[in-house]
Amino acid sequence: MTTIERTQVFLLPDLGEGLSEAEIVEWRVAVGDVVTVDQSVVEVETAKAVVDVPCPYAGRVVALHGAAGEVRPVGQPLITIAPLDGGGEPAGHATYREEERAGSGNVLIGYGTGHAGAGRRRRRPRPAQAPEPTAALPAPVAGPAAGGVAAPAPAAGSAPAGGAATGGSAGPSTGRSALVISPIVRRLAKDRGVDLASLRGTGPGGVIRRADVEAAQPAPATRLAAVPDAPEAHVGLAPAGGQDVVIPLTGIRKVIADKLSRSRREIPEVTIWVDVDATGLLATRAAINAATPDAPVSILALLARICLSGLRKFPQLNARVDTEGQRIVQSAGVHLGIATQTDRGLIVPVLRDAQRLTTRELAAALAETTTAARAGTLPPARLTGGTFTLNNYGVFGVDGSTPIINHPEAALLGVGRIVDKPWVVDGQLAVRKVTQLSLTFDHRVCDGGVAGGFLRHVADCVEQPALLVANV
Repeated sequence: MTTIERTQVFLLPDLGEGLSEAEIVEWRVAVGDVVTVDQSVVEVETAKAVVDVPCPYAGRVVALHGAAGEVRPVGQPLITIAPLDGGGEPAGHATYREEERAGSGNVLIGYGTGHAGAGRRRRRPRPAQAPEPTAALPAPVAGPAAGGVAAPAPAAGSAPAGGAATGGSAGPSTGRSALVISPIVRRLAKDRGVDLASLRGTGPGGVIRRADVEAAQPAPATRLAAVPDAPEAHVGLAPAGGQDVVIPLTGIRKVIADKLSRSRREIPEVTIWVDVDATGLLATRAAINAATPDAPVSILALLARICLSGLRKFPQLNARVDTEGQRIVQSAGVHLGIATQTDRGLIVPVLRDAQRLTTRELAAALAETTTAARAGTLPPARLTGGTFTLNNYGVFGVDGSTPIINHPEAALLGVGRIVDKPWVVDGQLAVRKVTQLSLTFDHRVCDGGVAGGFLRHVADCVEQPALLVANV
């Protein structure tokens, strides 16, 4: 019986949420490596997130199907594993079947085996200069994220057995691989010229987070070149006399393009807006945070609370149009989408049943969700199913916008920057903190009276936050 007959081919698993393919970002293993059950073998990028794929089989890698940058369909071969006997040689059918019965129960990415405990196992990136020995990986321990809300379970002890479980020291690189989970963090460090091995991670188990990289100083040799906020004038343009730059419309960019195009084709949207005095809202936030500085509340959280109050009064906007059934479906719960700009593009993570959360819980959930979204660690299920979206485009320094509705939702509230402007107060001209609110809504679910009533309610609560008390 040949070795090939004893191998097991692991297929790219069903990623859920209608995802049918994934792009290979980076292989975690090479041909000849020995892998354990549920060890992460490849990092892939779907249309919704960057995720690690754990292999449900143990053995030696005999083939990798696909190179970095290649798109693989779900159900196609991903990696071929040959089982091992006690001496490290390929095992026979009986040994293989025994390992298979004890193997992973993984079907969707991010779910552990039946015997490995909760959470997903991760493996430290291997040093480029030499392969690292393979050993059983410790199970990660999920812990609370900043703000007291449990974050998606990043591996707390992601180093192989015998390796360090910290993010390294603050001194020179020791030659060890830094403990980094997010590809966004690695990319950011590369762009800024930061040596990851010199950082001490502040995440669970010493994981290096985005904030650690942003707070670090770049290496002297790259300090002048790595300025991502000030790109050279020619970036993204074809050089003089050269060819056009062709950027494939794949991955998340393709999903964004398809969804926005569908929204514009199907939804007869209307945008209305109003300028509001946000001075009282800022004062309310300052008073809340002064009373309990250990659990700060953001302006975005207060705006989310106001939107939830408005949707309770005007549920017509918390809806979607079922074109096939020729009906309007009003949702029982508010699944609040938060438009979030990431290095991969604009995504809308969702806070399910947001109306059940207190304002402080909203603030913590928003902080955890947007951080995870930018790190690329949110599962696909957290990026779908929204019923209403809040978009704070003021962070880009703009006053207003006519945003496109996040299909199949029926409405979106946009918030511009808050700036000092002249404002009439009790007949006197004063300088106040002013912002612009815009509501884009699907004219099929309601008319201007409902939309205007919702926006006026939101504006009144921004100007007089005490009005919220009457609706809670």
